[in-house]
Formats: sequence, structure tokens, C-alpha cells
Amino acid sequence: MAGEAVNLAGEVMKFIDLSPETALSVAGIGFLGGVLSGFLGSGGAFVMTPAMMALGIPGIAAVSSNLAHKFGKAIVGSKKHAKMGNVDARLGICMIIFLLLGVNLAVKLQETIYSTLGKAGSNLYISIVFVVLLSGLSIFIIKDIVESGKNPSCKSRNTLADKISKINIPPMIHFKVANVRVSLWFVALIALATGWLAGTVGVGGFVGVPAMIYLLGIPTTVAAGTELFLAIFSGASGAFQYALHGFVDIRIVLLLYLGSLLGLNIGANATKMVAEHKIKLVMAVVIFMSAVSRAFAIPKYMVDLEMANFSTAFTNVLDMAAAISLYGGSIVGVIMIIGYVVKFKRNSKVDTNYAQSSGH
Repeated sequence: MAGEAVNLAGEVMKFIDLSPETALSVAGIGFLGGVLSGFLGSGGAFVMTPAMMALGIPGIAAVSSNLAHKFGKAIVGSKKHAKMGNVDARLGICMIIFLLLGVNLAVKLQETIYSTLGKAGSNLYISIVFVVLLSGLSIFIIKDIVESGKNPSCKSRNTLADKISKINIPPMIHFKVANVRVSLWFVALIALATGWLAGTVGVGGFVGVPAMIYLLGIPTTVAAGTELFLAIFSGASGAFQYALHGFVDIRIVLLLYLGSLLGLNIGANATKMVAEHKIKLVMAVVIFMSAVSRAFAIPKYMVDLEMANFSTAFTNVLDMAAAISLYGGSIVGVIMIIGYVVKFKRNSKVDTNYAQSSGH
């Protein structure tokens, strides 16, 4: 039976009928998202939200259920990263207030759009945000990888981060784990943007993590771990506010947990076995394919809102292309991670055998 919720307008929302096949799909989405989130600190939800939308779950319900799932998953993920020394607690604490403000603003805007334009309007808004931000971000990361490849001797800390660190706007704070000193105002802006995106599309880390890396000069693994720490608070705040309006489907949340907690451990462990530029490459691939997927989905939402007049056959083909690009990109990302880990272990075994033979 379809999940139901009553929103402020008194309308009954039906999310989706959970057949065994659909339930397995949701758990699989959780697993893929868990691996990517543990590995990147952000990659999970920007795959999981559109994947749930592809199954027919309204965008606002996908976002809210994802936030509820994100809360518990982030506790596990941040604890795992903290043990590996990847969480800068001081940085996280400085970002929390601005993060929650951003979430608050996003939830109110989402609810306004849904009450005004309905499911199609909310889906269109979420998809446009995904396409614009993910496209720009993937291009930026790929450009950085290419430039680093041309000049491998250059410092991992980029020129922009160097310039920002020299802008002396009090209060200036030194973050010991991240090993950076920067103005609190830059940290606040990143936190606000991360919170707004978390409340809008169910994930803010796909901007928060790269922003910490490229604007603040924070190491990739520390940015990923700190983002998971922040996700505890953005997830709890956003899920609570959406739940008050009946948009959280607990069945979906539990199925996402089922898959993601296993995937999260795999992804987090992999970060210590993979070079930083390879982590960035996986991030770029997954982000770009997610953007392509949402671009394919936009025409159908425009038809539903009577903003365009495309044939049903055409929109069905685009729907299929959206699903293929989304799942394909996620699977490729996971395969890349597994491949890097296998190669690392193989090389480690060879080095160990060589050391033992040399000892003899």
C-alpha cells in the first residue's frame, strides 16, 4: 500500500507502492550512495535523491526521507572518519550555526514551491538546482585534475586557497586537523551554502566538500570526514522540519539504511588506500553523470506544468536515459573505487613479499 502523509494544505500525499522489486531498488540505491558517501563525504545523496525520483517518489519526499536517512548514516560515517583522524571538530562547530540557517531557508522555500506548483514544480526546481550546480562543479574538478596532471610537482593546496588564507578579516581561526588558518566569514559562507543545498536537494556536501578543498585548502579526506560530521546536524534539522509537514516516508528511510550502512564502511575504509587525485576523479564522474540524469528528466516536468509540449514517447525515452545515466554513473563510480582498492592491496602484497624475500 502506498505511503501517505498529510501536508499543511490538508492534501494526502501518496509516495510510492513498495513492491519487493521497488524495495530492493531502494536498498540498492542506499548501498551505492553509502559507498560513495563514505568515500567522498558527499557523493551519496546527490545520487540517491534523483534515483528515488526516478522510481516515482516525489522530489520533496525523496529529499526529506534522504535527510532522515542521512542523519543516522552520518553518525556512523563521521565516527569512522574520526577514528582515522579525518574530522576537524573545531571547523565543524564553527560551521553548525550557519549550516542550520541554510537548511531552514531551504525547507521554507521548498514547501512554498510545493504548495504553489505541486509535485511537478518541486521536481523541476530540484532538477534545475542539480543540473546547474553539478555541471559547473564537475567541470571545475576535471579541470583541476588535468592541470595537476600537467604539473604533478605543484602543491596540492591551490592558488585560490592560498589567496583566501591571506585575506585577514577577523576573526581568523586556525584549524589544527585541517592545518589551515582562515577567516571565519569564509567558513560561514560555505556552511550557509551547504545547509541551503542540504535542505533543497537532500545533500550539501557536493558543494561543501569541494569548497573546503579548493577555497580553504583543506585536505580531501579531512573535508570528507568533516562534512559527514556536519551532516549529522543538517540531516536532523531538515528531516525534523519536513516531518512536521508529513513529507518523510519512514519505510524508504529504513530501506536506505539497510543498504547504505554496509556501503558506508566500504567507502570510508577505501579513502586510506586511494590517492587524492583518484578520489577527485571518482567525484567528477559521479557528479557529472548525476547532472546529465537530471537534465534528461527536466522536459517531463515541464510538460506536467504545461510549460512545454513534448510527446509521451519522447519523454519516456528521456526518462529511460535519465535512469541509465544515473545508475550507470553510480555503478562506474563504485567500480572505480573497488578497482583502486584491489590495486592498492595487490601492490601492498607485492611490496610485502619483496620485503620478506629481501630479508632472507
